[in-house]
Amino acid sequence: MTAQIIDGKAIAAGVRKDIKAEIDARLNKGLRQPGLAVILIGDDPASTIYVRNKRQACEEVGIKSFYHELPSSFSQEALITLITQLNQDTQVDGILIQLPLPSHFESDKVIECIAPEKDVDGFHPYNLGRLAQRRPLLRPCTPYGVITLLDHIKIPCKGRHAVIVGASNIVGLPMSLELLMAGCTITVCHSLTEDLSDYVKQADILVSAAGSPGIIKGAWIKPGATVIDIGINRLEDGTITGDVEFNAAIKNAAWITPVPGGVGPMTVATLLKNTLSATARYDNT
Repeated sequence: MTAQIIDGKAIAAGVRKDIKAEIDARLNKGLRQPGLAVILIGDDPASTIYVRNKRQACEEVGIKSFYHELPSSFSQEALITLITQLNQDTQVDGILIQLPLPSHFESDKVIECIAPEKDVDGFHPYNLGRLAQRRPLLRPCTPYGVITLLDHIKIPCKGRHAVIVGASNIVGLPMSLELLMAGCTITVCHSLTEDLSDYVKQADILVSAAGSPGIIKGAWIKPGATVIDIGINRLEDGTITGDVEFNAAIKNAAWITPVPGGVGPMTVATLLKNTLSATARYDNT
């Protein structure tokens, strides 16, 4: 068996095409252009690249981006003041704060200052709570993007055993909620989990968001499993790899995402989708 590759780039391109068509239709009706405010604090190279890619994606589909590039010395109080202004700006439908923030910021407190209806990253406690109640509004981008990938390749979730490796509030926890809502039986593994391999071997759907290169051994993959690798790890030689031993895993899995080119493009596409959803909800269209 050799796994089929889940082409996140191609699927994300299709999502962006649909978003552009919806925005073009809005503009043709005389409705306003969606707007996304992006805040970058500091000069972290990876964050700078991520923000640039997001701004380019906005331009491609017709979302107006409002870019705020701020020095690492910027204070939390000043950032909260900026967020308050953006909450009140009728041209801004979504607010994105590029994480991680410098160490002197309390990320949770900052995120809670974003109006929930403009929280297009889906990190606000209100939006996570809605997801937990199975009444989602704005959903965390990466987990929602994973659901889109599974839907695209027509992987049934109902009754399947899904194992998530990683329990962060940004990816692992909302991923478990998404898959639970889709009908899976859920196991969440984390840094205190003993005998990780035993759980991975049971997974019909495996989602790894541990951020640890090669932590998931290819031999652990259940034959016929669907493997979603969210981990993005840069090695000393500059190459990027995921959490899963890809070359070994493809011998057992039925489907697998590559790194890069798998989940990453879907995260950006879902951000655009959330921004359009926030716009339509605000305009009641």
